Amino acid sequence: LAEQAGFDSFGVGEHHFSNYILPAPLLLLSYAASSTSTIRLGTSVTLLANHDPVRVAEELALLDVLTDGRAEATFARGVSLATAQAFGFSDFDQVRPRFEEHLRLVVRLLTEEEVTWSGEHRGSLEKIRIQPRPVQHPTHSIWVGGGLSQISADLAAELGLPLLLPSLFRWPVDYLDIVQRYRARSVTAGNTPRVGFPTYLHVARTSQEARARFKPRFEQYLSFAKSTRTGFGRPMDFESLLEGPVVCGSPAEVAERICDINDVLNLDRQMFLIDAGGVPDDVVADVIDLMGSSVLPIVR
Repeated sequence: LAEQAGFDSFGVGEHHFSNYILPAPLLLLSYAASSTSTIRLGTSVTLLANHDPVRVAEELALLDVLTDGRAEATFARGVSLATAQAFGFSDFDQVRPRFEEHLRLVVRLLTEEEVTWSGEHRGSLEKIRIQPRPVQHPTHSIWVGGGLSQISADLAAELGLPLLLPSLFRWPVDYLDIVQRYRARSVTAGNTPRVGFPTYLHVARTSQEARARFKPRFEQYLSFAKSTRTGFGRPMDFESLLEGPVVCGSPAEVAERICDINDVLNLDRQMFLIDAGGVPDDVVADVIDLMGSSVLPIVR
């Protein structure tokens, strides 16, 4: 549906032991690839510290070949202590160094024809060449998820990778300092910065219909997710969030808000989370259709 509506990309996150029911995003995307032909397919995000980087590089490269260069992955550290512990971490402070080491290795495996490597968090590699080779260069297929601190943004800038800000209950302006730092450091390193930002979105034919449909669903999502989604000191009620990371209204209102967010952050990509709170399938389809017919032509 998203491809038919004219969206550029489709993403699924990685969550474990919860009602998100998304434990294996690359596996799910391989299924989506069989019924699409043009839309980009990506993870948003893959919790890279939990996985073997060689295996991730192989699977991403294979999906890239199967989709003729449409595969993407957003790699991030993650925020759930319970998930980290379930994957063998006794201390959450162990996650970041393993994430950085794994990310650097994945980039090398997808870039270099043959990799010899040694690190602290997995066994050494001697003249390893992953096959098949990916269609895309990692700077086009890998995003770094971050924005809560400067560390991930600095790493993305150093590696020449685009930065995807997190799906938190924060306002776009709250990320300006990190985005500006990322862009400046990317240019200094000789790389081209790219920034993405996710918003919770709902559109209907009228503003009243949109709010009536989405408010109870989003409030349900708020109660479910606020333990791991923070607001940076901002109000976290539905009406207040409509001024920040939630876009809800008629097609004209939604288009205006999308453009307003872009004016703040000068984005290369906006992602829209439209199924928060268990929005029914038929309503999700209606939102996708309205976006394609009445919103995307304006914002493009």
